[in-house]
Amino acid sequence: MKKRFLAILLCCGMATSAGWAQDLWPGVTKEMKPWTRWWWLGSAVDKPNLSREIKLLDEAGFGGVEVTPIYGAKGYEDRYIPFLSDKWMDMLTFTVEQAKSHQMGVDINLGTGWPFGGPQIDEQHAATKLFLDEIDLKKGQAISFPLGVSDTKQSFSKLQALRAYKSNGEEINLDNHMHDQSGSWTAPENVRVIALFSGRTRQKVKRAAPGGEGFTLDHLGKEPVQRYFNHFQKAFHGKDIQLRAFFNDSYEVYGANWTDSFLEEFEKRKGYKLQAYLVDFAGKGNDEEREKRVKSDYREVVSAILQDNFLIPFTSFSNQHRALSKNQAHGSPGNLIDLYASTDIAECETFGSSFFAIPDLRRDSTDVRNVDPDPMMFKFASSATHTTGKKYTSSETFTWLTEHFKTSLSQAKPEVEQLFLAGVNHVFYHGTTYSPEDVPYPGWLFYASVNFTTNNSFWSHLPGLNNYITRVQSILQTTQADNELLIYWPIYDVWHDTKAPFKTLSVHHVDDWLHPTEFYKQSMSLQRLGYSFDFVTDAILAKSTVQNKQVVTAENARPYKVIYIPATQYFSEETLDNLLSLAKNGATLIFETLPKDVGGLANQEARRKKLNDLLATLHFNGTEENQYTAYGEGKVYLTNDVYSALETEQLYAERLARTGLKFNRRVTENGTYYYLVNHTDKTIDQFVRLNSEGTHYTLLDPQTDDIFNLPIENRAIRLQIPAGYAWVVYVSDTDKVDTDYRYIDQPQEEKVFIHPWKVSFLHGGPQLPKTRTLNTLSYWTTWGDAVADKFSGTAAYETSFAIDKKSDKGYQLHLGAVGESAQVWVNGKDAGIVWAHPFTLEIGELLQNGKNDIRIEVANLMANRIRDLDKRKVSWRNYHEINFVNIDYKDFDASQWKLMDSGLKGPVRLFRY
Repeated sequence: MKKRFLAILLCCGMATSAGWAQDLWPGVTKEMKPWTRWWWLGSAVDKPNLSREIKLLDEAGFGGVEVTPIYGAKGYEDRYIPFLSDKWMDMLTFTVEQAKSHQMGVDINLGTGWPFGGPQIDEQHAATKLFLDEIDLKKGQAISFPLGVSDTKQSFSKLQALRAYKSNGEEINLDNHMHDQSGSWTAPENVRVIALFSGRTRQKVKRAAPGGEGFTLDHLGKEPVQRYFNHFQKAFHGKDIQLRAFFNDSYEVYGANWTDSFLEEFEKRKGYKLQAYLVDFAGKGNDEEREKRVKSDYREVVSAILQDNFLIPFTSFSNQHRALSKNQAHGSPGNLIDLYASTDIAECETFGSSFFAIPDLRRDSTDVRNVDPDPMMFKFASSATHTTGKKYTSSETFTWLTEHFKTSLSQAKPEVEQLFLAGVNHVFYHGTTYSPEDVPYPGWLFYASVNFTTNNSFWSHLPGLNNYITRVQSILQTTQADNELLIYWPIYDVWHDTKAPFKTLSVHHVDDWLHPTEFYKQSMSLQRLGYSFDFVTDAILAKSTVQNKQVVTAENARPYKVIYIPATQYFSEETLDNLLSLAKNGATLIFETLPKDVGGLANQEARRKKLNDLLATLHFNGTEENQYTAYGEGKVYLTNDVYSALETEQLYAERLARTGLKFNRRVTENGTYYYLVNHTDKTIDQFVRLNSEGTHYTLLDPQTDDIFNLPIENRAIRLQIPAGYAWVVYVSDTDKVDTDYRYIDQPQEEKVFIHPWKVSFLHGGPQLPKTRTLNTLSYWTTWGDAVADKFSGTAAYETSFAIDKKSDKGYQLHLGAVGESAQVWVNGKDAGIVWAHPFTLEIGELLQNGKNDIRIEVANLMANRIRDLDKRKVSWRNYHEINFVNIDYKDFDASQWKLMDSGLKGPVRLFRY
């Protein structure tokens, strides 16, 4: 890391970001630094270890922790602290005080493990599911009352609808028998009886901490949710703990598709009785279109009551305690964007690893899951933030990025960059496990990788990644997204199908509900062209207005220039009315195709007429492919060539997208920022004219914190970004720096590394290998040294060289192959941490004419030491509940792993340019 950036961190502390630092980097706040989820195993925490770990987290560059109590380690039960007990609350208060003394923040999971639930949730208020039991009766056969649900495990169930159906489809309403405690009903002819019961999923809180065990909450029920929050109201009553936020994890309430009052909620919202279409809802009717419509209405109501009965009250509870609400909506059975928007901070999640073309970036086949993380999925959360005018989009970051102990910092960099490019600006690592100092290596660990723990070999180099994230987030948090387009998400098309009624939209199944859609394909196409956009929903459009012919979605949101509606089958007539009202007031709309029909069954014919009447006002010719009409003060296009329509509106794609660079464009009153990332397999070196132009172009290097002026040539600037590297380019008419960037032209290698290398082992274990001298650089895992093979930690590679230094030249050090990260000293001065590709450093200022000394401290990963523990059958994983699993959720065993390359293979080379 650079000393200058450390100084900025120390002097700015909790400074606000309203003003600009003299060197153009914003003053650092705690939110700009990465945070980490902090698992409290068994809540077996104590004040000395809490103080020690917070200090270490602060020194590593973290801005805060997210406390999540979970199951505990075996053998330490006497240290467990029951959740929300007086002692637990005392530990939480101490944690907040300690964090505050380090200018850090604390969020907590409003529960233990996940999802919400616990001992305060009895069966009546537990997660609820529906049962659709079928009974075939022949003429003269009878059913007896009271009628019980078929699931014999149900101890709390309620019959909510009872209908019989003749072979011709005619319905016999038997609801008046639902409450019979005796008697029977006899079939007048052959019939199929469908009984709708509400029951309980019987799901318990996963990974619950001591004192947090119990049933999962009914998230759809108003009374159960209020009962849940009341439990915390009592625990926090009279306490001013000053938490930053309360957190709710991803929606993993398995099978919970009902609440006891659902039929009443449905009728109130849709105007008809769901039980009147029970045969369609059960998927046993003969009208496929009607079945889709009934199920769509059901899914829409589920989304609405999840929002109204759970998320909005969750935010209200949090705000009452002077805290923010933070929620992961993915996996929920509803409109994800609206659900993300229902809390103060929308949080997405990365799960698994992505492919990047960056040369030599490792990606093991065993780390590849069924679906790669999709950055387009992240935009559902950031779009909710942008369109509602909020500040932060957070992310649970690096979940199962690789197998345990095999994740390098270089692998983390492009993964987090995908989040930044998608608009995320507040990352949380997944994660860090609290581990007392007296627990033997490797300490307490969470069952899911990645392990950002103090026992990790890369801990001393973690500030390299953390400072990079801090610099990028300092820009992303003090600017607004400059997205031109709003792209409508056709949720009714997602909801209209004949699959099982309950429909969750998870990150693991985007290949099912997202990838096949025209919405996704058009969004990907526009992004590749170089357009920036957010997604928008019916609810957000309903609140939007027009100012100066631009669409304003919320008070603090940045205006949008165009609304694009991809091809859609089912559409809300109210949304079409809202869209055309926006057009009348000056907005520009682009339809790929006109909507075909209204969604759902409720009041279908009246709504269909309204939709068609509104479409008729456009006067489009049904046979023409590309059409346009003025509409009030605005415009409406109908075309499958959105690119040409946008260019007609003088809304142009960023040319830089043609280079292969990815970008996120942000704006302030003073100028425009381009966050540029090279995930290709080669250096991108060419002149580019940016859409946002200005008098001055400044490079802010987020890897190093260096700042340079970028010369302008024919209104273009030269970008020279190596594979795996990122730039921030700031365009301004006012702010300027004097030092020009020194491009790397005509590099010539200085053949200076001709002397042997001394390798000494500094810290790590299980024991330090002996020092040795190498004539040729090599990994220490190639020496045939049994002690080195099992070593995880840091070793120093040292040598000296002579150089005839040229004052008018730059000097770049290339480390070659590194296993896995390094810190470099030149002539006793810190040159920086080299932790990601391309593993290069500028060292010209540190070189001296004549003899120079270089020291490269290399840290490997934990894998080889864990491999040795398992080969020797040392017991190190012993936890309650899930214990410890591998990436495929099977028993973990590293004994058969191959050795991971560790150390410095090089070749280390010095280039003059």
